[in-house]
Amino acid sequence: MALSTLDDLLADGVRGRYVLVRSDLNVPLDGATVTDDGRIRASLPVIARLASEGARVLVAAHLGRPKGAPEAKYSLRPAADRMAELASFPVTLAADTTGEAAQAAAAELPEGQVLILENVRFDARETSKDDAEREAFAAELAALTGDNGAYVDDAFGAVHRRHASVYDIARLLPSYQGDLVRTELEVLRKLTSDTQRPYVVVLGGSKVSDKLAVIDNLIGKADTILVGGGMLFTFLAAQGHAVGASLLEADQIPAVQAYLERAAEAGTTFVLPTDIVVAATFGAEAAHETVPAEAIEGSSFAASGLGLDIGPESGRAFAEQIRAARTVFWNGPMGVFEFPAFAEGTRAVAGALTEATAAGAFTVVGGGDSAAAVRSLGFEDSQFGHISTGGGASLEYLEGKELPGLTALDS
Repeated sequence: MALSTLDDLLADGVRGRYVLVRSDLNVPLDGATVTDDGRIRASLPVIARLASEGARVLVAAHLGRPKGAPEAKYSLRPAADRMAELASFPVTLAADTTGEAAQAAAAELPEGQVLILENVRFDARETSKDDAEREAFAAELAALTGDNGAYVDDAFGAVHRRHASVYDIARLLPSYQGDLVRTELEVLRKLTSDTQRPYVVVLGGSKVSDKLAVIDNLIGKADTILVGGGMLFTFLAAQGHAVGASLLEADQIPAVQAYLERAAEAGTTFVLPTDIVVAATFGAEAAHETVPAEAIEGSSFAASGLGLDIGPESGRAFAEQIRAARTVFWNGPMGVFEFPAFAEGTRAVAGALTEATAAGAFTVVGGGDSAAAVRSLGFEDSQFGHISTGGGASLEYLEGKELPGLTALDS
């Protein structure tokens, strides 16, 4: 797949032209406050390059999951305001996506300035299953760029979606991959071919069902898979252990058992925690204690106890595996890192990744929760080889799936 790049577009010249950039501004919010601006910062370089060359930059993005109509809590206003604070050029937000307000604002947009269109998911056609509906919305987006417009996809986190602003628009305008998309592809290729070994994968997060396909594809490719987060309890149950009130997907136990058996034959080792931090209830101030992984119901809280983090012994064992690796991919926190009492497992993994990076290993932090975790725990982005903005798209790439947004860029 040979995709046209931002450099190709800039070589053709963009001064005075409208360039529609699909960015990833799906940031976490506390009310109207952006709590992690990592995706905004990651989106700025491409926008800045275009603005500095005199382009009239239109930015399309989504935030959250509105139901195809405007909802104040999903407005891009907080993201636009934060971008305006970080940028060295004017940034404004249109009051709608392709309506009269957006059309008027786009028509008046000076060279070198940026107009963010309101949340594309405020229009139900963005995510419609009906091709004609999506195509009609994409045509309205394209119309904002006039007669000589171009499209740049810089939102790798959305390329697995067959949405109007990702897929259909790329078939209407001259289309290019942004630098974020290019970098993500380079990183993911390193994780799937000619990978330096030992190759360690760290998987966490809530549900094992979200990771089954990527686990399936990594068996035989990764040397070691470390399992934490809520998903670990389905693995423990698959080994016959009681897990109390911990998060459990009982219907996935047979699939996990099959993976454990196949991994042993394929040369991939699963490493599960040997100790668990078990709490009386789900809460920041919950009473808790550390118990062996096979004795969760032997804790002070019996069958009502729930695991909220891997224990310190497991954190040290995971860190040892990571420090010895040459390639590490991490997706998903080890526990409920938002609560300080249950953040130590995630901290241990993050710290080990920084050490592996410093020692020359290729390290990738993937997924919004993992990226938010390392920042909230005080780590800098520069301490890791790469912090992915890909989220679900990265996992689908690692699963071997075709990504519609990339297919459209290649058409």
